[in-house]
Amino acid sequence: MLVEKYYENPRILHLGTMKDRAYYIPYSSQAEAASQERDLSSRFQLLNGQWSFKYFNSIYDVTEEFYLPGCDLSGFDSIPVPSVWQNHGYDRHQYTNIKYPFPYDPPYVPADNPCGAYMRQFEVLAGCEGMRKYINFEGIDSCYYLWINGVFAGYSQVSHATGEFDITHLVKTGMNTVALLVLKWCDGSYFEDQDKFRTSGIFRDVYILYRPEKHIRDFFVKTALSDNYKRGDISVEIEYLKEEPIRVDYVLLDAEASRQVGRGTLQGAELHISLDSPVLWNAEQPNLYTLFLSTDYETIAVKVGLREIKAVDGVVYLNGEKIKFKGVNRHDSNPVTGPAVTVEDMLQDLSLMKQHNINAIRTSHYPNSPVFTELCDKYGFYVVSEADIETHGTTAIFGGAQNGKTFPLLAHDPDYEETIVDRVRKNVVRDKNHPCVVVWSLGNESGFGRNFESALRWVKSYDTSRLTHYESARYTPDGYKCDFSLLDIYSCMYASTGYIKKYFEEEHRDKPFMQCEYVHAMGNGPGDLEDYQGLIQKYDGFCGGFVWEWCDHAVYMGKTQEGKAKYYYGGDFGEFPHDGNFCMDGLVYPDRRAHTGLLEYKNVIRPLRLIDENSRDGKFTFRNMLDFINIRDCLYIQYTITRNGEEIARGVVEDENILDIKPHQEKVIGIDLNEAEGDCYIKFDYIQKNSMAFSAKGHLLGFDQVKLAIDSTGLKEDRITGILGKSNAASGEISLKESDRHVVIRGDKFEYCYSKISGAFDSMSYDNRVLLEKPMAYNIWRAPTDNDRNIRDKWEKCGYGRTLSRAYTTRVFKEEENVRLITELSIAAIHIQRILYISSEWNIANDGTISVNMQVEKNMETPFLPRFGLRLFLPEEINKVEYFGFGPHESYADKRRASYMGRFKAGLEDLHEDYIRPQENGSHFGCHYVRLDSDRGLGLLVVSDEQFCFNASCYTQEELTLKMHNFELEKSGNTVLCVDYAQSGIGSNSCGPELIEKYRFNAQRFHTVLVFKPFVQLRNC
Repeated sequence: MLVEKYYENPRILHLGTMKDRAYYIPYSSQAEAASQERDLSSRFQLLNGQWSFKYFNSIYDVTEEFYLPGCDLSGFDSIPVPSVWQNHGYDRHQYTNIKYPFPYDPPYVPADNPCGAYMRQFEVLAGCEGMRKYINFEGIDSCYYLWINGVFAGYSQVSHATGEFDITHLVKTGMNTVALLVLKWCDGSYFEDQDKFRTSGIFRDVYILYRPEKHIRDFFVKTALSDNYKRGDISVEIEYLKEEPIRVDYVLLDAEASRQVGRGTLQGAELHISLDSPVLWNAEQPNLYTLFLSTDYETIAVKVGLREIKAVDGVVYLNGEKIKFKGVNRHDSNPVTGPAVTVEDMLQDLSLMKQHNINAIRTSHYPNSPVFTELCDKYGFYVVSEADIETHGTTAIFGGAQNGKTFPLLAHDPDYEETIVDRVRKNVVRDKNHPCVVVWSLGNESGFGRNFESALRWVKSYDTSRLTHYESARYTPDGYKCDFSLLDIYSCMYASTGYIKKYFEEEHRDKPFMQCEYVHAMGNGPGDLEDYQGLIQKYDGFCGGFVWEWCDHAVYMGKTQEGKAKYYYGGDFGEFPHDGNFCMDGLVYPDRRAHTGLLEYKNVIRPLRLIDENSRDGKFTFRNMLDFINIRDCLYIQYTITRNGEEIARGVVEDENILDIKPHQEKVIGIDLNEAEGDCYIKFDYIQKNSMAFSAKGHLLGFDQVKLAIDSTGLKEDRITGILGKSNAASGEISLKESDRHVVIRGDKFEYCYSKISGAFDSMSYDNRVLLEKPMAYNIWRAPTDNDRNIRDKWEKCGYGRTLSRAYTTRVFKEEENVRLITELSIAAIHIQRILYISSEWNIANDGTISVNMQVEKNMETPFLPRFGLRLFLPEEINKVEYFGFGPHESYADKRRASYMGRFKAGLEDLHEDYIRPQENGSHFGCHYVRLDSDRGLGLLVVSDEQFCFNASCYTQEELTLKMHNFELEKSGNTVLCVDYAQSGIGSNSCGPELIEKYRFNAQRFHTVLVFKPFVQLRNC
């Protein structure tokens, strides 16, 4: 073999690397450093670009010394750096969540270990010949061997950590070569079992730094606040190369970088600067001082944020204020480039997060790019910085589980103590100078044991200024008493609301509670955000949570002939093992379009909330949900009052005296209301007052809406007339014809055929036009959402997706102006007992209006229902929809905070939420009516005295159930209308707890009344 087997030796993690240090870029002068743009540094040489590359299926196939100068590279291709080779036609993509993609046999990996040979030339920068040269690799998966000019320079692993090598003695004036052999797997891969696509290669920046012979090697900025936060102290502990102190001139600029607030000269290892009335850093006000450290021929610039994070009596405080993490988990991910993300990608993510009120990020499950951490300092995000550790695959071996036997296998094995400590240390040392980092995370889902205890002891001995967290501390080795004293936060994942209440009301633990992952945002979801947010606000000790996760992970595979983007996920590449679309679990699509779940989250974590109202007196109580900013300084309120969906009044509250609501405080604001009749609502929009980095003045920050305490008449008294207007058409005679199978009812403008077998209509025509193109059916199935993945098995076993209706008796009554049909029927499935018993009474008026009263009894031995209602197949031309209910976004019983009650109009295709794995979508909750029209005037109006749900789509629920990708969907040729008495909530059970019971549609008895009014009416829709 061409190289030593360091990749299977846990005692050799790094060779030739420099000792870990804080991330910084040196500049030639303070003037140059003032830019804080590393590309402008004359001491920074970026080696990104096209590299020569050759892929090998096995390391044993690497037989030529490709790294030698003059080696024949004719068999090499070209590949961009940074990138991963799976995105360029080599190897194949693989997505696995928990299972290792190789046999569990640490420290060994498959003998045929794929690898890539990289080579490029570079020229030492002019004028830097007498300086030290360091080559930096910010991220390489999974390990690599390095040669400079054919000479072996070192070896390193830990994919998401910087490897720095001193190559001064290896380079020469003129052209030089750098070569790497990157392996797909190494013993470190057992610690990188993160839930993501498994990719390989040089995926982060490569560059050379030029340094004077004597320079600052590392430094640690520490801040302390005292005198009730009116005094700030900055200290900097400096480590010099070869431990030789040199003269350091320092300058501290204020938060506007406009004036000096400190300066001096140091000839030692530590400097101190004191500030009176310091400007503090927090996520809402990310104030940063600028510190310059200048030596001969070099300046280092570092942003300094003064802030204090601590836990007192089980509550998290920042700068003395209780704070809440309104967070997300974030992977480095791009559908085209994979984990090789650009600064533009990072800014796009942060921009969207700010626009949606998110204030915290957990770097799942590894350190993100060092530039990303700088951006979080600048724009204001609390960061839970996570070490590059996950060994979840230990739970998936034969006999494995999340228990004390297999989960801690590597966490407790002394052979891997240094592996774990090294990974934690690299994370902490690199990002220690960033104020945004408020919590150190030891890693993710790796069990607990002595190795993590050692890592915790190291962290606390090195940095006492931040909190520590590790969710997997809950999984301890059998028979071993663990020490949890150095963990500051009690962290868990996907706890139920009941568990959280018990934690605070019964267990009375002394540590803050945090959900490092919760409300799994997969597909149509999450659906229980408001329930969790209520608990976060209720308990001071609940410091918040981080939604799993930020973005859908997928591989962009071009477009269909129709121009629709094609995204692939797990299993689409023929890989084994894989976890299907479990990577499609974000708040945004792969291209960063917002899911409705992100819109939901935005309003759930809005900065201002209406918490009480007395609308009769026009008194509304608002609470400032921010931690540091007065409401008067950041937003104003616009309000609109609607009646039956039409705006009847509007106003603005912008007086700063009225809006003087301090953080965490409440205030009653009066609104002049004029009495009105009808369904009246007042909606308060919270509008951003000033332009910010990522959002302009006028940006909507959130809203509240309440129903006014005014008698509701009008729309309920005569809904059909109110919506369609008064009809001048004569109703005429009504007749019927009955057979053993059917009842045919005819009027002047309609003909309906009712099935005495199914208990619903087989056909309907109105004004000599077909209105119902396929038989109407009772409907309890929905295309399973990702969050239905666990209950789905029970639904399918009970035949919910293949039900039949069976009418036992139908009694027919002909009255003067209507026909009445009373049917007793059941809903069941082949080889399954009765699911529902229904007594339905249908009334058909002589103008064609149909009303149905259904009394329903459920068999309580069967699981809760996805939905209950009627499904109609209308002509495709009926494709314009108007409704009065929760809109404009899809809404469900537990997922409707992004929507509000109103009258909305939409085209049929606009009602479809195009999830990459098709599923139930586009329903609207709390509706008073829905009206569907065609351009030729034929339409159908559905109303009810009680609120109902509807879904209108060009796709059937069977099509949405069957197809695995949205680009495979085929339209039905109909407008498929589902009118539901109720539908179960969405929840987050794709990974989280079971659907909260109050959102399960599991009533034993219920009844509903629906009215269907066909019409012909030309209008502008």
